[in-house]
Amino acid sequence: MSDDDAITAVPNELTDAPTGAAGDIDLDMLMDVPVTMTVEVGRKSLTIKELLSLTPGSVVSFDRSVTEPMDIMINGTLVARGEVVSADGKFGLRLVDVVSPKERLEQLG
Repeated sequence: MSDDDAITAVPNELTDAPTGAAGDIDLDMLMDVPVTMTVEVGRKSLTIKELLSLTPGSVVSFDRSVTEPMDIMINGTLVARGEVVSADGKFGLRLVDVVSPKERLEQLG
């Protein structure tokens, strides 16, 4: 039997798959998956000595200006930037920039 005569077996699960464009994803399956949203005010590197010297009332300055938008992260991945607002006596965020899906994928690599 030559290579031209070889037959490729395809499992029934694949031949009975629903038709549609290749790569279609049913997002309904993911809608109830919990994710963690965090808002990053800024970052600061401290030595252990500096950390141990912190007391109530100490002020720690971050690497970001108060006028810059805050990073909004989902499971550690930057997805948007926003500014703090007050909503019904609670903190809220107004999105000012949403990271494109392409940029989000680049962060994962």
